[in-house]
Order: sequence, then C-alpha cells, then structure tokens
Amino acid sequence: MVSARKWSVVNQKGGVGKTTTAVNLSTAFAAMGEKVLLIDLDPQGNATTSFGLMSSEREKTIYNAMIDAENTLSGYIIDTYIPGLSLLPGSIDLSGVDIELYDKENKLYILDAKLKTIEEQYDFIIMDCPPSLGFITVNAMCASNGILVPLQCEFFALEGLSQLLHTVEKIQGNLNPNLEVEGIILTMFDQRNRLSAQVSEDVRSYLGTMVYNTIVPRNVRLSEAPSYGKPALIYDLNCNGSQAYLRLAKEIKARIAAEIIA
Repeated sequence: MVSARKWSVVNQKGGVGKTTTAVNLSTAFAAMGEKVLLIDLDPQGNATTSFGLMSSEREKTIYNAMIDAENTLSGYIIDTYIPGLSLLPGSIDLSGVDIELYDKENKLYILDAKLKTIEEQYDFIIMDCPPSLGFITVNAMCASNGILVPLQCEFFALEGLSQLLHTVEKIQGNLNPNLEVEGIILTMFDQRNRLSAQVSEDVRSYLGTMVYNTIVPRNVRLSEAPSYGKPALIYDLNCNGSQAYLRLAKEIKARIAAEIIA
C-alpha cells in the first residue's frame, strides 16, 4: 500500500488562510473519495473548532500524542461527520510543548516517527501549522514530504514568502532532504483591488508553476463557516470560496496524476 502524501500548511504570518485552506482542502479531498487525516497543530485549535469540536474539552489531542512516548497516533484520531475525513484535534497545551520536550532525543522528529505508524491508512495527511516557524512547524516539516503555502494577496506577501523559502532550504539541507514546496496558494484575492492582481502577477513571475492556477477569493461565507462548526464546503457549497477549494483540490490531483505518468 502506498503511504500518504504528508503536507504541512505553512506560513509564519497569521491571517493568511492556513486553517481555512487545511480544513476545506481536506474536506474537498474527502468528498472526492480520498481518505484524509487532518492534524491541528495550531495551539489556537481553530481547525478543531471548524468541525464543531472544542479542543479545550478533549483529553486526547495531538499534544497528548506527542508527549506520550509509548503510544501511536491511532488512539488519538477521531472520525468527523464527513465520510473519509479524520481529525487529530489540537490543544492550547501545544504552546508549551517545545519546553516539555526540550531534553528529548530526536525531538524534531517526534511527529515523523508517530506518522510512520499510521501513514499507510491514508491518501493525504494534512497538517495545519501555527503562524510561526518554531518547534511545532519544524516538527511538521520534518514529518512532511511537501508544504502548501497559503499566500494572502497583499503588499508584504513576497517578503514573508522569501523568508519562508529560506527556512525550507535550511530544513532540506539539515533535517529533511525529501521536503518539497508542493505549491503556493493565492488567498483572499479581491478582484476590486488592483494590488491583489499585482501581487498575483509578481508571485507568478517569481515562482512560475509553483503557484497554483486556482485563486481563493476573499469570501464572507468562508469566514462565517467556522463559527457554525462546519467547513465552508458543508456550510455553503455554492459560495465562491467553496467552489475555489474544490477547483484547487482537482488541480492538485491533476498535478499528482501528471507526475505519476511522467
């Protein structure tokens, strides 16, 4: 059986659509018949609450799984109400996990070792990372074979992206030579704003085909959905944001198919 594609959704800047992307892309893949595991690595736990679950009320979370040296991840994973989509809930306790694991051997590979015990059960494992390039995000990238980068169409987008790509190069050179940039996802695009179009053009000029063709628009329904405990694709399938994530999932799968043929 082929192991899952393990992707971290990463950007050190907050508010760029990481969780929205992780939740709705996972949902779109599941809707297409893929078996997906979504891991909420952000101490804020927003991916968890996007499915109507309160991370503060759960005793078994990714935090407990990382701290527990004996058990595999399987005992911490729950099924969501979306067929084919499982969740490993987040926890506010993740904010201090780097201190608790400070003296642990191979501490940057904890998540990698845990994922190896379950990765053959899934087609995709998608990790929603916190808005930083700290311990948790590095752990995720050491466990991943690719990263997805949501990039908000705003003025300082390229500056932050340059820093992130530099970090990826360091991880490739020192920690995980198999890590690749799977793709850049342009988010929060406002067609009424000339700056959005300019940023899109600049990013494509700089990174070429690394940038997905699909653009996720700024959309009220995408913002509303988490407060109802639902991914946008469940909350309002027909809104522009949901349709964009469905197109993105299809584009990603088409790229994968093309790579396999090549």
